[in-house]
Amino acid sequence: MNPLVILGAGGFARETLDVVDAINAVSPRWDMLGFIVDGEYGLPGTLVNDKPILGDFSWLQQHPEVYIVCGVGAPEIRQRMILQLSQSSRFATLIHPSAVLTRWMKIGDGTIITAGCIISNNVVIGNHVQINPSATVGHDVMINAFVSLGPGVLISGNVNIRDGAYIGTGANIIEKKTIGAWSIVGAGSTVVKNVPANTTVVGIPAQVIKERSVGWHLYES
Repeated sequence: MNPLVILGAGGFARETLDVVDAINAVSPRWDMLGFIVDGEYGLPGTLVNDKPILGDFSWLQQHPEVYIVCGVGAPEIRQRMILQLSQSSRFATLIHPSAVLTRWMKIGDGTIITAGCIISNNVVIGNHVQINPSATVGHDVMINAFVSLGPGVLISGNVNIRDGAYIGTGANIIEKKTIGAWSIVGAGSTVVKNVPANTTVVGIPAQVIKERSVGWHLYES
């Protein structure tokens, strides 16, 4: 089996471990070694569920053979963590066996698709995307790198979700809309028009309530 570590040890990281367990229950593929976190978030040897914290990024430098997947939910933090890694790092793509997929799609490296998701025809999913349980993605959708889709998100056809956007729990996006890079769609919102980059929108219909400066994701949590 392929050795695997998860970056982070919080809620979504533990859910990522659930995905690994489900994959292995069908066909053993991953030897889950443990979690990688900074010392302030947990000491080496501490168990998270039944897997240990292995150490921080220095551990990875000593084990270049392992596969890596990032279990940190916030897109901006996830991107910063990935940028710290070596260009030769190997990334795992994890798809829960209960997800419904078509063969007419592309999925990038380091992406995680959790239980109960439905991904339709001619969908392109970029690198290090996270799709939470029971999300539905319609035909001809483009989901770019570092996007997060919350549980129960519904995306209609021909939507373009650009880098680092966060779509909150239960949000709906109607067809042919663009969600700008590093924007946030609030939980339960319905998007009926394009969302500008670096903004937060909420409501039915979704309206802009906050604007951020270009590049905010590089320094702001």
